[in-house]
Amino acid sequence: MSEAFGFREFGGPQVQEFFDRPDPVPEPGEVLIRVTAAGVNPLDYVLRSGYLPGFYGGRPFPHVLGAEVSGVVLAAGAEAEGLEVGDTVFGIALNGAGAYARTTVLPGASTARKPEGLRDDWAATIPVAGTTALDALDQLDLPRGATVLINGVGGGVGIMTAQVARDRGLNVIGTGSTGKRALAEAAGVTFVDYTGGDVVARVRGLAPYGVDGLVDLVGGESLRTVAPLAGDPKKLVSVGDQTVSELGGEMVRRHLGRADLERAAALFAQGRLDPRITKSYPSPRQPRHWPSWRTATPSARSSST
Repeated sequence: MSEAFGFREFGGPQVQEFFDRPDPVPEPGEVLIRVTAAGVNPLDYVLRSGYLPGFYGGRPFPHVLGAEVSGVVLAAGAEAEGLEVGDTVFGIALNGAGAYARTTVLPGASTARKPEGLRDDWAATIPVAGTTALDALDQLDLPRGATVLINGVGGGVGIMTAQVARDRGLNVIGTGSTGKRALAEAAGVTFVDYTGGDVVARVRGLAPYGVDGLVDLVGGESLRTVAPLAGDPKKLVSVGDQTVSELGGEMVRRHLGRADLERAAALFAQGRLDPRITKSYPSPRQPRHWPSWRTATPSARSSST
């Protein structure tokens, strides 16, 4: 048995709890890992709240929180090609096994070796935030010198998207709340505080003819407000709001294979991406081998102590 953190029913934070579960057994295409770092993302509370019940494929409660993780391979299924016991890896728990646990299983196809020298907590920011940033900007395919607007730039995905955009020679405008200004500006963003009045007017003051591309990380009314700023609606992509299609744009097409993880990890290893981890939160029931929960704005990460 090993300890995990998750929930036995859908609901708010009050349903979260620690519980014991048998160590998962990897299927032929999976690997079992000892967790050294895990990411906390908005996806966690979306799943816990029951907004996407199909994510768990009908598997019974309890469910373990967490989707992105790094760790050490303890066992590998016969069809988990290219991965061996003892490898330090990172990946995404697409199978619902969760990351907030001492051990978990990952699909081998969505697991990659960690580059030498890359911190465990940094590696645990790659599978969701890092690859989303690459996917969004790959989909827009903007030329150097173009201007991109990131709606909701202050979060973990937003900051990484800004860094990738700057690395590609793009001009970056970003919207966010007042407290995100310093973080965004440190990433090279021309920041527009959405609490300070007419966002559209202020962005048009910076880009009178609109922007060449728009990455939406907020959705809802905020998406509908800024959508007209995209000069070409086909250059509008959203991470989480499917109504973007009604505005002429598209959802970000996600790529979570090993090659995609390795491509993002290379940018981290080369010093071209920094997840800007700012805080750590120890687990309330932290045995000697448990990781501590570590925060990148606004997403949380964890690394071993």
